[in-house]
This record gives sequence, structure tokens and C-alpha cells, in this order.
Amino acid sequence: MQSLSITSAANPRFRAAVRLRQGRVRRREGRFLVDGRREISRAIAAGYELLELYVTTDSPSAESLGAIPQLWIELPPSMLDQLAYGDRNEGAVAVFAARHRTLDQLRLPENPLLVVLDRVEKPGNIGAVFRSADAAGASAVLLSDCAGDLFNPNLIRASLGTAFTTPAAQATAAEVRHWLHARGVRMLATRVDAPATLWETDWRAPAAIVIGSEAEGLGPEWAGEGISGVRIPMAGVADSLNASVTAALCLFEATRQRN
Repeated sequence: MQSLSITSAANPRFRAAVRLRQGRVRRREGRFLVDGRREISRAIAAGYELLELYVTTDSPSAESLGAIPQLWIELPPSMLDQLAYGDRNEGAVAVFAARHRTLDQLRLPENPLLVVLDRVEKPGNIGAVFRSADAAGASAVLLSDCAGDLFNPNLIRASLGTAFTTPAAQATAAEVRHWLHARGVRMLATRVDAPATLWETDWRAPAAIVIGSEAEGLGPEWAGEGISGVRIPMAGVADSLNASVTAALCLFEATRQRN
């Protein structure tokens, strides 16, 4: 393991790490940031290659995170704050090598239960869905026509690292729908005008919960033959719930029925 100390924000290596907050830079370079000890440990446990670890002098040892980075870099606390997300600086930010996460790489169990997020924009919402999927034992989370990527630092942090341990893929809506249909997975689109509630829906067969963005709802690919609607009864004036809340309610109703 190599080590060095950086004290200037103008340092090229530090500036390159900061730029990884941009999606186009992550995609071009095939690297991404992970902020937080638990999140770093889960990325390591999932087999991601740890390239650089940025720490302060009182940060945890590399061994405590479960792996030795190729490069150990000490920063002043003020500079680490520039890499860390928001005000949750835990004294360690890592750079990992990215992987392609495609539909063809996924292997489903005999009776899968999946979540499809269609055009959901906010990385924090997507990360929270991963937490619900992890808690309910979902088979995978699929991003359909989402503008962001699976390696967004905010998504990773909001998922508490479960974005690494939950199978996932990103594709177009048409590709996701075709992939699910080819595997005999029933597609259940969450809609406010659906005739059946989540309690009246049979979740015991292979199923995918399809959730749209709060602003735009579901795209046109998620209507028509082969798509069933499901709704969550709403007693108040609001006509929608946060994507992660919707996912959690449907996932745990499915789990209840299956158990």
C-alpha cells in the first residue's frame, strides 16, 4: 500500500476525486466515490476493488474497513469535507473501480420479487428503495429510464451500502419490460386509478413492482397488455407516496403473503 499526504485543494489527484461526484466523469473513468465506513465496508464485502482511501489523521485503519487500498491518502479535515456527502463526514471516503451492472448479469431465484423504478430522478429516493428491498429480501432492483446511475454517491449513502449487496441493473424501459416478460415475471404497476389494492393483489407468483416518479408517474412503456395495476389506498388529500414508501408497503405485503 502506498501512502501520501495532500494539503492543497489544487492537488490534481484530489481534484480528480472531487470530480467523481459528476455522473459523466464516473462513467468516463469507470470509478466512483463511497462515503462512510459502513458503506465502504459493504462495497469491499461485495467484491469491489478499493483504489484510493481518503482519511484524516484520526480516521479508522484500513484493516478495520476490511481491505487495504492501493493508495492511502491523508487530508486535512476541511478537505475531506469536500469529498464527504453533506454533514455526515465519518472520516473516510473511498474511490472504487466501477462495474457494469446489466440485465444479462442478473440471475433470478425460482420465485423472484423485484422492484422497478421508472424515471425516478432523486438519488436519495433510489437509495432508500434499496434499503427497503434489502430489508424485504427482494431479488433485485431495476432502474428503468432513470437519468442517474447506480454509483451516485448520494444513492450509495442513502442506501447505507445496500446498493452493493442487492442485485441491480439499469436499462431502458423497453429492455426491462422485455426482460421481465421473457422470464415470466408478472408486472404490477403502481397507479392511483388501479382497480385492485395491494391487499387484493396476489403477490405469491413471480412479480415486479413498477414505481414511477412522483413528478411524472410511469412512462408509456408501463401500460397495456401484460401490465396489471395496483394501488395503495389513500385517505388524505395527497395522491402519491414517496417511491421508497410505496416500495416498502408493496414488498412487505408480498413477503407477508409468501410467508
